[in-house]
Amino acid sequence: MKITKIWFEDNRIYGLTDDGRTLWQSLLYYRRLLSASDKERNEYEINAFGIRWEKLDEDVSFESFEYDDPEPTGISKILLSHPELNLSAIARRMGIQQSLLAAYANGTKKPSKERFDEILHTIHSIGCELASV
Repeated sequence: MKITKIWFEDNRIYGLTDDGRTLWQSLLYYRRLLSASDKERNEYEINAFGIRWEKLDEDVSFESFEYDDPEPTGISKILLSHPELNLSAIARRMGIQQSLLAAYANGTKKPSKERFDEILHTIHSIGCELASV
């Protein structure tokens, strides 16, 4: 499968495949594209593996358009929707590896219900501390 045309709409990147399908994924997975101007978004190259934005230093693989979760959900959506949350600091506070929390954020791993609740509790705790300042 290869993407032959792309466009952006409603914080999503859409791709038309060489077999006529329209696929999409959320720009929450691609912060640089999410915050880029229309001009910056239109400066890309399609290569054998995906789409490259040289000036933004961003790559989107063709394969990623076929992932099961084109839109982040759960803890992934919370963490990706709030870039002001420092994943490394939250992970240290929780006593877990930053790479694990990053995997939850990008959707490659799903936390258990207990871990989900622990992450939310930690975020709420940070929010309460900030609100008390």
